Parts: sequence; C-alpha cells; structure tokens
Amino acid sequence: MNIPSNLYYTKDHEWILVDGTEAKVGITDFAQHELGDIVFVEVETVGKSLQQGDVFGTIEAVKTVSDLFLPMSGQVLEKNTALDSKPELINKDPYGEGWIIRMKITNPEEISNLLNAEAYKALIGE
Repeated sequence: MNIPSNLYYTKDHEWILVDGTEAKVGITDFAQHELGDIVFVEVETVGKSLQQGDVFGTIEAVKTVSDLFLPMSGQVLEKNTALDSKPELINKDPYGEGWIIRMKITNPEEISNLLNAEAYKALIGE
C-alpha cells in the first residue's frame, strides 16, 4: 500500500498536501482500492468556504457512492477537471494526477488534527 510520508491523512481516507497556505486534496491508495473502479467525481463546492470535516463532494465507484470530507478548513479553489473525463486517474495515480481539489487553508492549526503517514498506516492495519 502506497502511503507517502509527505502527506497528512484523515480517518476518512482523504490526504492533503500542504504547500504554504494552499493544498491539494485527494483520496488515499487504500480508499481507491476499497472503492474499486471510480466512475464519477462530483465537486460542487468550488468557490465555497467550508469547515474541517465538511463534505466537499462525492466519489462514485461501480459499487457505491461516498462523501468526500475536507481535511482542513478553507476555500475550495479548483476541481481537477481531468477527472471529468478520466475519473479512473484516481485509481491509477491517487497521489498525483488523481488529486481531486485544490484549496486555500484558513486555519493552519488544524493540521494537528490529522494523521501522519505512520498513524495512518496504523489506522488501516498496515
């Protein structure tokens, strides 16, 4: 299971890559594996400010639909539009081309509520 050490993770299996006051967010390799083939990603929160833990979108796989939860409070700046025509990028490259949103962080202290790679490995039993 691929769990990069430079990311932070939620207990709901989202990852966040913080770069100053901005960040990219996606779902973990574990999550995409559990969901199976991703067929659709919906994000209708671009431009909206949300709190940590709020739903920012949904991800649909062949078997199920799951909510996507924002790892840190902030404003959703952009959706990865490549996912509109190629949602399977999440299955192929969940930490690279399969990122879901870019956001502006409004409460950087919330990073302390997230899991580092070791804690996430423990959560999923790796």
